[in-house]
Amino acid sequence: MTTAMGHDQIAAQLAGQLTQARAGRRAVPSLTDEHPGLDLADGYAVQHLQRQEFGPLVGWKLGVTSRAKQHQVGVHEPIRGFLACDHALDLGEPLVVAEHIQPRTEPEIVFVMGRDLAGPAVTAVDVLAATEAVAVGIEVLDSRFQDYRFTMADVVADNASAGRFVVGAPVPLAGIDLRLVGVVLERNGAVVATASGAASLGHPAAAVAWLARSLAAVGEGLSRGQVILSGGLTAAVPVVCGDTVVVTIDRMGSVELACV
Repeated sequence: MTTAMGHDQIAAQLAGQLTQARAGRRAVPSLTDEHPGLDLADGYAVQHLQRQEFGPLVGWKLGVTSRAKQHQVGVHEPIRGFLACDHALDLGEPLVVAEHIQPRTEPEIVFVMGRDLAGPAVTAVDVLAATEAVAVGIEVLDSRFQDYRFTMADVVADNASAGRFVVGAPVPLAGIDLRLVGVVLERNGAVVATASGAASLGHPAAAVAWLARSLAAVGEGLSRGQVILSGGLTAAVPVVCGDTVVVTIDRMGSVELACV
Protein backbone atom coordinates (compact mmCIF):
# COMPACT_ATOMS: atom_id res chain seq x y z
CA MET A 1 0.00 0.00 0.00
CA THR A 2 1.71 3.15 -1.15
CA THR A 3 0.10 6.26 0.33
CA ALA A 4 1.05 9.04 2.68
CA MET A 5 -0.75 7.28 5.52
CA GLY A 6 1.08 4.67 7.56
CA HIS A 7 0.72 1.04 6.50
CA ASP A 8 -0.82 -0.07 9.81
CA GLN A 9 -3.17 2.91 9.82
CA ILE A 10 -4.44 2.09 6.34
CA ALA A 11 -4.93 -1.59 7.24
CA ALA A 12 -6.95 -0.60 10.30
CA GLN A 13 -9.03 1.81 8.23
CA LEU A 14 -9.80 -0.83 5.61
CA ALA A 15 -10.66 -3.42 8.26
CA GLY A 16 -13.05 -0.89 9.77
CA GLN A 17 -14.70 -0.30 6.40
CA LEU A 18 -15.34 -4.03 5.97
CA THR A 19 -16.62 -4.39 9.53
CA GLN A 20 -19.07 -1.55 8.93
CA ALA A 21 -20.19 -3.05 5.61
CA ARG A 22 -20.85 -6.38 7.29
CA ALA A 23 -22.68 -4.83 10.25
CA GLY A 24 -24.75 -2.56 8.01
CA ARG A 25 -25.40 -5.31 5.44
CA ARG A 26 -24.35 -2.90 2.73
CA ALA A 27 -22.05 -3.73 -0.17
CA VAL A 28 -19.17 -1.32 -0.78
CA PRO A 29 -16.75 -0.73 -3.67
CA SER A 30 -13.64 -2.89 -3.71
CA LEU A 31 -10.76 -1.67 -1.57
CA THR A 32 -8.41 -1.63 -4.55
CA ASP A 33 -10.54 1.05 -6.21
CA GLU A 34 -9.07 3.48 -3.68
CA HIS A 35 -5.85 1.58 -2.94
CA PRO A 36 -4.70 -0.01 -6.23
CA GLY A 37 -1.40 -1.04 -4.65
CA LEU A 38 -3.10 -3.43 -2.21
CA ASP A 39 -1.46 -6.85 -2.47
CA LEU A 40 -2.11 -10.27 -0.94
CA ALA A 41 0.09 -9.61 2.10
CA ASP A 42 -1.87 -6.41 2.74
CA GLY A 43 -5.10 -8.33 2.34
CA TYR A 44 -4.09 -10.86 4.98
CA ALA A 45 -3.10 -8.04 7.33
CA VAL A 46 -6.57 -6.51 6.95
CA GLN A 47 -8.19 -9.93 7.42
CA HIS A 48 -6.23 -10.59 10.61
CA LEU A 49 -7.35 -7.30 12.14
CA GLN A 50 -10.99 -8.36 11.77
CA ARG A 51 -10.64 -11.55 13.79
CA GLN A 52 -11.16 -9.67 17.04
CA GLU A 53 -14.67 -8.72 15.84
CA PHE A 54 -15.81 -12.35 15.95
CA GLY A 55 -16.20 -15.09 18.52
CA PRO A 56 -13.57 -17.77 19.19
CA LEU A 57 -11.87 -19.35 16.18
CA VAL A 58 -13.34 -22.74 15.24
CA GLY A 59 -11.46 -23.42 12.03
CA TRP A 60 -10.40 -22.24 8.60
CA LYS A 61 -11.68 -22.05 5.05
CA LEU A 62 -10.02 -22.25 1.67
CA GLY A 63 -10.88 -20.39 -1.50
CA VAL A 64 -9.78 -20.47 -5.14
CA THR A 65 -8.85 -24.15 -4.89
CA SER A 66 -9.76 -24.84 -8.53
CA ARG A 67 -6.70 -24.87 -10.81
CA ALA A 68 -8.84 -23.50 -13.64
CA LYS A 69 -10.06 -20.65 -11.45
CA GLN A 70 -6.51 -19.88 -10.32
CA HIS A 71 -5.42 -19.59 -13.94
CA GLN A 72 -8.43 -17.42 -14.71
CA VAL A 73 -7.70 -14.89 -11.95
CA GLY A 74 -3.91 -15.01 -12.28
CA VAL A 75 -2.87 -16.68 -9.03
CA HIS A 76 -0.94 -19.89 -8.46
CA GLU A 77 -2.24 -20.95 -5.05
CA PRO A 78 -5.43 -20.86 -2.98
CA ILE A 79 -6.41 -18.24 -0.42
CA ARG A 80 -7.46 -18.76 3.19
CA GLY A 81 -9.86 -17.26 5.68
CA PHE A 82 -10.82 -17.88 9.29
CA LEU A 83 -13.99 -19.43 10.71
CA ALA A 84 -15.38 -18.26 14.04
CA CYS A 85 -18.29 -19.36 16.22
CA ASP A 86 -20.25 -16.48 14.71
CA HIS A 87 -20.02 -18.11 11.26
CA ALA A 88 -21.43 -21.50 12.30
CA LEU A 89 -25.00 -22.68 11.72
CA ASP A 90 -26.24 -25.75 13.59
CA LEU A 91 -27.89 -28.62 11.74
CA GLY A 92 -31.48 -27.62 11.04
CA GLU A 93 -30.83 -23.95 11.76
CA PRO A 94 -31.99 -21.81 8.84
CA LEU A 95 -30.02 -19.17 7.02
CA VAL A 96 -31.64 -15.79 7.64
CA VAL A 97 -31.13 -14.19 4.25
CA ALA A 98 -31.85 -10.67 5.54
CA GLU A 99 -28.76 -10.91 7.78
CA HIS A 100 -26.57 -11.05 4.67
CA ILE A 101 -25.80 -8.86 1.69
CA GLN A 102 -25.70 -11.23 -1.30
CA PRO A 103 -25.48 -14.84 -0.07
CA ARG A 104 -24.36 -17.69 -2.28
CA THR A 105 -23.94 -21.35 -1.35
CA GLU A 106 -21.42 -23.98 -2.38
CA PRO A 107 -20.66 -27.60 -1.40
CA GLU A 108 -17.62 -28.42 0.71
CA ILE A 109 -15.74 -31.45 2.01
CA VAL A 110 -15.10 -30.63 5.66
CA PHE A 111 -12.14 -32.00 7.63
CA VAL A 112 -12.40 -32.41 11.41
CA MET A 113 -8.90 -32.35 12.86
CA GLY A 114 -8.01 -35.14 15.27
CA ARG A 115 -4.73 -33.60 16.33
CA ASP A 116 -2.72 -30.42 15.93
CA LEU A 117 -0.91 -30.03 12.62
CA ALA A 118 1.59 -27.32 11.78
CA GLY A 119 4.80 -26.73 9.89
CA PRO A 120 6.24 -25.60 6.57
CA ALA A 121 6.42 -29.10 5.06
CA VAL A 122 2.96 -30.54 5.79
CA THR A 123 1.73 -32.88 3.04
CA ALA A 124 -1.63 -34.31 2.08
CA VAL A 125 -0.59 -37.60 3.70
CA ASP A 126 0.08 -35.74 6.96
CA VAL A 127 -3.37 -34.16 6.74
CA LEU A 128 -5.09 -37.51 6.24
CA ALA A 129 -3.20 -38.96 9.21
CA ALA A 130 -4.22 -36.03 11.42
CA THR A 131 -7.90 -36.08 10.37
CA GLU A 132 -10.43 -37.49 12.81
CA ALA A 133 -13.37 -37.46 10.38
CA VAL A 134 -14.79 -35.82 7.29
CA ALA A 135 -18.25 -34.37 6.69
CA VAL A 136 -20.49 -32.81 4.09
CA GLY A 137 -20.64 -29.04 4.38
CA ILE A 138 -22.42 -26.07 2.88
CA GLU A 139 -20.62 -22.76 2.90
CA VAL A 140 -22.55 -19.53 2.55
CA LEU A 141 -20.44 -16.90 0.84
CA ASP A 142 -21.35 -13.25 1.36
CA SER A 143 -19.00 -10.78 -0.28
CA ARG A 144 -19.02 -7.28 1.15
CA PHE A 145 -18.11 -5.92 -2.28
CA GLN A 146 -20.66 -4.72 -4.82
CA ASP A 147 -21.64 -7.39 -7.37
CA TYR A 148 -18.87 -9.73 -6.13
CA ARG A 149 -16.37 -7.51 -7.97
CA PHE A 150 -12.94 -7.74 -6.39
CA THR A 151 -9.27 -8.57 -6.84
CA MET A 152 -7.58 -11.39 -4.95
CA ALA A 153 -6.21 -8.87 -2.44
CA ASP A 154 -9.74 -7.56 -1.87
CA VAL A 155 -11.29 -10.97 -1.27
CA VAL A 156 -8.49 -11.98 1.11
CA ALA A 157 -9.07 -8.78 3.09
CA ASP A 158 -12.78 -9.68 3.16
CA ASN A 159 -11.96 -13.02 4.83
CA ALA A 160 -12.43 -14.93 1.59
CA SER A 161 -16.10 -13.84 1.46
CA ALA A 162 -16.91 -15.86 4.59
CA GLY A 163 -20.57 -15.71 5.58
CA ARG A 164 -21.92 -18.78 7.36
CA PHE A 165 -21.42 -22.54 7.18
CA VAL A 166 -23.13 -25.74 8.24
CA VAL A 167 -21.48 -29.13 8.73
CA GLY A 168 -23.22 -32.50 8.53
CA ALA A 169 -22.59 -35.55 10.68
CA PRO A 170 -18.88 -36.52 10.61
CA VAL A 171 -17.99 -39.94 9.17
CA PRO A 172 -14.76 -41.96 9.39
CA LEU A 173 -12.29 -41.26 6.60
CA ALA A 174 -11.21 -44.90 6.25
CA GLY A 175 -12.00 -46.33 2.84
CA ILE A 176 -13.13 -43.05 1.26
CA ASP A 177 -11.12 -41.74 -1.69
CA LEU A 178 -11.84 -38.03 -1.40
CA ARG A 179 -10.70 -37.38 -4.96
CA LEU A 180 -13.37 -39.58 -6.46
CA VAL A 181 -16.47 -38.94 -4.35
CA GLY A 182 -19.37 -37.54 -6.33
CA VAL A 183 -20.87 -34.24 -5.20
CA VAL A 184 -24.41 -33.02 -5.99
CA LEU A 185 -25.74 -29.56 -5.20
CA GLU A 186 -29.54 -29.15 -5.29
CA ARG A 187 -31.65 -26.03 -4.92
CA ASN A 188 -35.37 -26.41 -4.42
CA GLY A 189 -35.23 -30.03 -5.55
CA ALA A 190 -33.40 -29.40 -8.82
CA VAL A 191 -29.79 -30.39 -9.42
CA VAL A 192 -27.87 -27.20 -10.14
CA ALA A 193 -24.26 -28.47 -10.04
CA THR A 194 -22.20 -31.64 -9.77
CA ALA A 195 -18.51 -32.25 -9.14
CA SER A 196 -16.00 -34.64 -7.62
CA GLY A 197 -13.72 -34.16 -4.65
CA ALA A 198 -10.79 -33.66 -7.01
CA ALA A 199 -12.21 -30.22 -7.87
CA SER A 200 -10.35 -28.93 -4.81
CA LEU A 201 -6.68 -28.74 -5.81
CA GLY A 202 -6.73 -32.30 -7.19
CA HIS A 203 -7.34 -33.70 -3.70
CA PRO A 204 -9.03 -31.92 -0.78
CA ALA A 205 -6.27 -33.06 1.58
CA ALA A 206 -3.74 -31.30 -0.64
CA ALA A 207 -5.72 -28.09 -0.18
CA VAL A 208 -5.66 -28.52 3.60
CA ALA A 209 -1.92 -29.22 3.45
CA TRP A 210 -1.43 -25.94 1.61
CA LEU A 211 -3.44 -24.24 4.35
CA ALA A 212 -1.20 -25.69 7.06
CA ARG A 213 1.94 -24.54 5.24
CA SER A 214 0.46 -21.08 4.65
CA LEU A 215 -0.41 -20.72 8.34
CA ALA A 216 3.05 -21.93 9.35
CA ALA A 217 4.53 -18.94 7.51
CA VAL A 218 2.71 -16.63 9.96
CA GLY A 219 3.31 -18.72 13.08
CA GLU A 220 -0.05 -20.49 13.18
CA GLY A 221 -1.37 -23.97 12.50
CA LEU A 222 -4.34 -26.29 12.57
CA SER A 223 -5.63 -27.37 15.98
CA ARG A 224 -7.34 -30.51 17.23
CA GLY A 225 -11.11 -30.17 16.90
CA GLN A 226 -11.01 -27.43 14.28
CA VAL A 227 -13.11 -27.76 11.13
CA ILE A 228 -11.56 -27.01 7.76
CA LEU A 229 -13.64 -26.15 4.72
CA SER A 230 -11.39 -27.52 2.00
CA GLY A 231 -12.71 -25.41 -0.89
CA GLY A 232 -15.89 -24.97 -2.88
CA LEU A 233 -16.43 -27.86 -5.28
CA THR A 234 -18.81 -26.12 -7.70
CA ALA A 235 -19.66 -22.59 -8.70
CA ALA A 236 -21.42 -20.73 -5.88
CA VAL A 237 -25.21 -20.57 -6.26
CA PRO A 238 -27.17 -17.49 -5.12
CA VAL A 239 -30.02 -18.06 -2.64
CA VAL A 240 -33.06 -16.06 -1.60
CA CYS A 241 -35.67 -16.37 1.12
CA GLY A 242 -37.68 -19.56 0.58
CA ASP A 243 -34.90 -21.56 -1.06
CA THR A 244 -33.71 -24.92 0.24
CA VAL A 245 -30.22 -26.14 -0.59
CA VAL A 246 -29.09 -29.77 -0.23
CA VAL A 247 -25.56 -31.08 -0.72
CA THR A 248 -24.97 -34.83 -1.07
CA ILE A 249 -21.55 -36.46 -1.26
CA ASP A 250 -21.01 -40.16 -1.96
CA ARG A 251 -20.34 -42.23 1.17
CA MET A 252 -20.49 -39.12 3.34
CA GLY A 253 -24.19 -38.28 3.39
CA SER A 254 -26.21 -35.12 2.91
CA VAL A 255 -26.79 -31.78 4.59
CA GLU A 256 -29.69 -29.40 4.05
CA LEU A 257 -29.98 -25.64 4.52
CA ALA A 258 -33.29 -23.75 4.47
CA CYS A 259 -33.27 -20.04 3.68
CA VAL A 260 -35.77 -17.83 5.49
